[in-house]
Amino acid sequence: MWKLTTYLGLFAALAGGKQLEDQKAWKRPIVLDSSGGFNVGGKVIQSPYNPNMTLSCDHGYIEYFLPWKPRKTSLFMWHSSSTQTWQNRFDGGEGFKDKFLRRDYPVYLWDAPRLGRANWACEPTFYAPDYRDQGNFVAWNFGPSYPDFWPDTQFPAENKTAWEQVTGARYVEYDTVPNVWLQATAAAIAADSYKVGDSIVFLCNSASGLRAQLAATLSNTTNTKAIVAYESYGYVFPDNVNITGGEPFGPIIVPVEQFKKLAKLPAIQYIFSDHRPEDFTFLVQARQSVKLINMYGGNAEILRLGKDAGLKGSTHIAFADMDNDKVAGLLDKFLEKNKLDEYAEEGDEDSNGDD
Repeated sequence: MWKLTTYLGLFAALAGGKQLEDQKAWKRPIVLDSSGGFNVGGKVIQSPYNPNMTLSCDHGYIEYFLPWKPRKTSLFMWHSSSTQTWQNRFDGGEGFKDKFLRRDYPVYLWDAPRLGRANWACEPTFYAPDYRDQGNFVAWNFGPSYPDFWPDTQFPAENKTAWEQVTGARYVEYDTVPNVWLQATAAAIAADSYKVGDSIVFLCNSASGLRAQLAATLSNTTNTKAIVAYESYGYVFPDNVNITGGEPFGPIIVPVEQFKKLAKLPAIQYIFSDHRPEDFTFLVQARQSVKLINMYGGNAEILRLGKDAGLKGSTHIAFADMDNDKVAGLLDKFLEKNKLDEYAEEGDEDSNGDD
């Protein structure tokens, strides 16, 4: 009995020590080797009125942050509305970009073609005010109807500035199937370029989840190691099942051999927030996707933040929630489980410790 008590005490001390060590590590200063940005993909078109005049367009834009002592795996943060969702918590606190820079992961913020800092399009586009704020309140799972927040919401409901920020920090989106292909193709080019490393995790949210899946099937290298999709709106399916494609969030149908590339990724995780019913359209599609990917030998899973992880009140943009420390901890576990947390150079993890 004495031995058992001793072992349990030792285990608890070690576990507690590791937890304290991790907490210190996640608060250490961010030390960068470099940061910057570059364009990816796109083309140059000639003016129909003057062949001597051209336009560079339909490129994507990447802003990067490279730690001084980096891990091997890059986090490719792919938004559906604005890079701001990765930069800050809803109340302005620390977002996933800085949280994972503190963990020494190279971070790449991605503006896909025709979005944000990559908004030069090769074709005419049209914008008209759409008056979507109240609709987004429900779509983002802040509550069942505007302005009624879920009682346990992880959005700071009493913070009017937070609501103004989340509704204002948006880009114009063009949710069409041709744009899904355009943006996925550009991301595949980025992944295959080695400019974002040779071990890449697509971190995505909402409509970017569909695009990330398609990008993985278009890639011609093994550089993409995983997809972690927070409430993916849309899925890719093979052409040998009885599923019909649709707009604007798919499904996207591809040849079965192309689809099998998803099964070759080391891991895929589809994450859903709290308060989503069992018949939620995209949860149903996620189950279908997981079943097909795993049927072909893949490693796909669904994580429900409320039911599986106990994160009640989580929203559509869980990585910006008030408890995003806990959401980040789940990503830590995923990366560790799939051996995507190793350092680029052996021993760097020791040299980054606190004195």
